[in-house]
Amino acid sequence: MMRPDLDRFIAGWRGPVLAALVALFAGLPVLMLLPPLDRDESRYAQATSQMLESGDYVDIRFQDEPRWKKPVGIYWMQAAAVSATSKVENRDIQPYRIPSILAAMLAAAACAWAGAAMFGQRAGFLAGAMLGATFLLSTEAGIAKTDAMLCAAVTLAMAGLARIYLATRAGEVPRRPHKLMFWLGLGLSILVKGPVGLVVVVPAILLLSLWDRDVKWLGRLGWGWGLPLVALLVGPWAIAITIATDGGFWREAIMGDLAPKIAGGHESHGAPPGYFLLLAPLLLFPMALLLPAALSTGWHRRAEPAVRFLVCWLVPAWLIFELTPTKLPHYTLPTFGAIALLAAAALTRPIGSISRYAGAALSLIGGLAIVAATVYGLTEFGRSTAQTWATITIVFAALAGLIGAFLLLHRAAVTAVIAAIALGVVAHAGLAGTIRQLRPLAVAPQLQKVLERADLHPRQGRPGPVAITGFHEPSFVFLTGRETELADAAGAARALAEGRPVIVEGRDADAFRTASAELGVTGRAVGVVNGHNYSTGDDVSLTVYAPPGSEPRGSAPE
Repeated sequence: MMRPDLDRFIAGWRGPVLAALVALFAGLPVLMLLPPLDRDESRYAQATSQMLESGDYVDIRFQDEPRWKKPVGIYWMQAAAVSATSKVENRDIQPYRIPSILAAMLAAAACAWAGAAMFGQRAGFLAGAMLGATFLLSTEAGIAKTDAMLCAAVTLAMAGLARIYLATRAGEVPRRPHKLMFWLGLGLSILVKGPVGLVVVVPAILLLSLWDRDVKWLGRLGWGWGLPLVALLVGPWAIAITIATDGGFWREAIMGDLAPKIAGGHESHGAPPGYFLLLAPLLLFPMALLLPAALSTGWHRRAEPAVRFLVCWLVPAWLIFELTPTKLPHYTLPTFGAIALLAAAALTRPIGSISRYAGAALSLIGGLAIVAATVYGLTEFGRSTAQTWATITIVFAALAGLIGAFLLLHRAAVTAVIAAIALGVVAHAGLAGTIRQLRPLAVAPQLQKVLERADLHPRQGRPGPVAITGFHEPSFVFLTGRETELADAAGAARALAEGRPVIVEGRDADAFRTASAELGVTGRAVGVVNGHNYSTGDDVSLTVYAPPGSEPRGSAPE
């Protein structure tokens, strides 16, 4: 158990702050090390860069195509981060990721703050630290997408709602700041990802009211000013985008994105119920060792108001996500705060033998899953430079699983959690470094380097845009700019004739040569990039061609 001096050290505001720092350290390696990822991250980043370039902060676009699937919140946050820390012309992905890591820190802090009121300062800190260190949240913390921010918004809203609920059950008057947290979190979730946050919040409220046979507590939420606050957060942009797109945004967001996910496995992301449960040991690692104890606590202590609240937060939302045909690993992330708090509640009492043995097994399974994934990546795509990072990942993931399991079995549950978190954070950093060194997966950055070495990149003042066949991935568009031409073989030949650099995928080589011959133009091959497009599962071989007559500046023709 923690020593009393450590208990004093995490008291008050220090517990949430330290939990936020755990989330920062866990997510920072992903933010710093990974290149722009396909496909969602680079789509978000490119759309944000176009906002900054065009000055249009209402209509969301990727190149010339409307991107009307999600609300504008994350784009505004990314634009603010880039404006404050970088320049859009730099095409560095790290500034676009800043909102995600701040969101992970907010989620961990909100979880710790709520946990301190529910189960004490120690449990609160451990809950926030466990949430911040989970492999899923610490991964999303370093990726420029909506999911970490959605987790933060929902966790903030549910933390405020928990304090309102517990105060009402204790016969106290809920505090206005707690109501403000609830409504701000709810409004932010809508501005970031539409109705997804409501899928967590609304069922929790309904189930709590039914379970308690009491709806009077809902009158304490501050509806009179809370709903207008949400409308103020979301309404101005909603009106502006409706006018700007003549209602097209809502048709695409609902009928083109949301409805297909509910109706079936959208974009080949279908999976049967039980998918998220099967992934839980990996996604919750290193917290997975307390998952059985958390579930046991939820069942056996369900009469406690705090535990009942967490069950209502977790169960309905998890079932909805499991029953929705379309599934991606990050969908259940907004429920992870409830799991972390239930796990922390379990630490306040001795953990039974069944939960200890089951938790030890899950700890080993999670660690072995990370080891297996690392070995596979190193075997398939690794080079010698990846071996050091992979060794760190394998050793520390195995240690996190083994030591966590050993200590849990020997009734040192709190020590097991702290050790697993510390080792798991190092393993996660090693995994980020390993992925960075899997060069065949970083196709777009390699293409950019070839263009720069050949003095052909549009940012170097050369005629553009670049035309590319085959590899039509958003990461390349992000690195080379909005005007990048996603062409076929004939289009690439025309670009070459116009004096622009082109990149041709091996499967288009014959058609490109034929089209170039018809136009009477011949390009100069300046480099070849061989790699693996993980978005499609295909190996690619891309040749970069300089247009006729182009020579690197400062060189003389032979």
